[in-house]
Amino acid sequence: MAKKQIKKQNKEQKKSKLNDISGLFIPAGLFIGMGIGFVTGQLVGALFIGLGCGFLGMILAKKYKWN
Repeated sequence: MAKKQIKKQNKEQKKSKLNDISGLFIPAGLFIGMGIGFVTGQLVGALFIGLGCGFLGMILAKKYKWN
């Protein structure tokens, strides 16, 4: 009985890892920051702002289990 429960938990953990999209916030923030940086001429500053927004989005997505 316990083995079945462990297997079921392992399957659920694998599914949750596959469905976790929070890791996509960082590259998305970087690309958005890069685009804004090229337009405004402030590439480095915009990249840091995009990176910060990506980390913030990832934190919020994990905190509220948004996936």
